[in-house]
Amino acid sequence: MTQAKRHIHVNAFNMNCVGHIHHGLWTHLRDRSTQYNTLEYWTHIAQVLERGLFDGIFIADVIGYYDVYQGSTDLTLREGIQLPVNNPWLIVSAMAAVTKHLGFGLTASVSAHHPYTFARDVSTLDQLTNGRLGWNIVTGYVDSGARGLGQGGLAEHDSRYDRAEDFLDLSYKLWEGSWDDGAVVADKARRIHTLPEKVRPVVHEGPFYRANAIHMSAPSPQRTPVLFQAGTSSRGLRFAGQHAEGIFIGANTPEAARAASRKLRQAAVDAGRRPDDIKIYAGIAVVPGRTQAEAREKYAEYLVHASAESGLAHFAASTGVDFARYGLDDPIDFGAGNAIQSATKTAQQQGWTTRRKLLEQFALGSRYHTIVGDAAQVADELERWVDVGEIDGFNLTRIVVPETWEDFATLVVPELQNRGRYRTEYASGTFRQQLFGRGDRLPAQHAGARFRRDTTTA
Repeated sequence: MTQAKRHIHVNAFNMNCVGHIHHGLWTHLRDRSTQYNTLEYWTHIAQVLERGLFDGIFIADVIGYYDVYQGSTDLTLREGIQLPVNNPWLIVSAMAAVTKHLGFGLTASVSAHHPYTFARDVSTLDQLTNGRLGWNIVTGYVDSGARGLGQGGLAEHDSRYDRAEDFLDLSYKLWEGSWDDGAVVADKARRIHTLPEKVRPVVHEGPFYRANAIHMSAPSPQRTPVLFQAGTSSRGLRFAGQHAEGIFIGANTPEAARAASRKLRQAAVDAGRRPDDIKIYAGIAVVPGRTQAEAREKYAEYLVHASAESGLAHFAASTGVDFARYGLDDPIDFGAGNAIQSATKTAQQQGWTTRRKLLEQFALGSRYHTIVGDAAQVADELERWVDVGEIDGFNLTRIVVPETWEDFATLVVPELQNRGRYRTEYASGTFRQQLFGRGDRLPAQHAGARFRRDTTTA
């Protein structure tokens, strides 16, 4: 019997700002990203994505700004390179109100929150969305954000993951262990809203956080949100193996994606989980057309508006290297670095060793692999990435908003559906159930499940 082909998962990749990944494209006449500070912009995007049966919208965020390139924020401000940037969490309720199934993967840095109050924010949104919330766990990577938070600078790379581990342990205790199922009865006749014996404080004495308190929110549909993560350094791999359910990787070829995927799935196994307990998404850009010629014409049009130098400035913040100090063909010394270690490693592995070579990579304002072609050609390439790369799907970054996602939904999705590689309707249930089909809560083998209270012996 022929094994059924796996459905390809797709998130829209966005940010609450003008310039996210493909820098310079906000100047395109059809681009609406300058309207990012209006609810209408976000509700329209959400409706487009739900019509396209996307898994969700994955919204990046950064606490801080990019001031490494040229030692200033001048280019960042002129080109709108993720600055100004607004809070991604405050727009979710509006998007949830106009959709029923779309998931929301939201970025928050452990360095900018306390678990006690953050846990309430998460529970509140998971309740309001009927269980459609995910959290992209980040540890911070720019010194400007650390300075803004009153710190001398960014903490050492691995210690940031140590903090994240402690943050999660306390969060799990609050989400999973403070309230029993059935604690809320809302019995008007008996004047009992919550049964006191089914609620208890959690006690936590960790290296970074301490608490002795009841979780302020009643359990939400998922309790713990779907957990996303993007780090693939050696420390990031261990963290992902323990905690992540969705993992975002950067890769320039399916073969590179496969190498990363195998390491990540092995990390999950090493943590006592199953290889398919994680969904792996590669970042990708797609420029589809009704014909190949139309797609190439559109791509050429996009190139006119792109800013390669802005892409380089963004990458400078990711690596901590001011590339403006180097001549076009001078060899670049990446050093050890304290920012995103995987970004530095990628540049060295790919031979992006001069500013000229880097600028070539950022022709469309970013270094994302870009697929250009008609629907069949795009579908062929997406299938190749999934099958050869052993990934589950893609974070589809915007080039022109909302055109990128409208084109994908109109042209590419029907082609993938005809091949049996894309859902034809949403299943019922929470974000976690949509992704894994195994229920709303963390599986028993997940690190967070150990914080559940055993009510059978209570």
